[in-house]
Amino acid sequence: MTRALLPLSLALAALAASAEAQTIPPYVSPGVDPHRYQAEQHRSEIDRLRAQADQREAFARRLQLETRLNRLEIEAARQPEPMQPSAYRSLRSPEEERALRDSATRRSRAAAAGVTQIDAWLDRPAN
Repeated sequence: MTRALLPLSLALAALAASAEAQTIPPYVSPGVDPHRYQAEQHRSEIDRLRAQADQREAFARRLQLETRLNRLEIEAARQPEPMQPSAYRSLRSPEEERALRDSATRRSRAAAAGVTQIDAWLDRPAN
């Protein structure tokens, strides 16, 4: 039974393959330039593809807008953080303030001195 089906299926496959290879050119009525007809077909296909691309772009913009709106809604629905009272600044004596300013000045001068050494090293003449 299966031996009889094998040649039949091979014959059907061969017929299908031969039918696939043959193409019939589209019918163009007499008096019509086939090149202009083909150019018009291409133009209409390009217009269709452009319209499709415009639709996809509009859909993408709509999705971006919806995403932005959803995000804003979610952020608006959040509970606000409770107000934290600011930490009070401790009061210092004038001597403590002066000592803090002097130490800050010394630190900034030391940092500037280190930077000038690096700049001098980078600006050295090439060998």
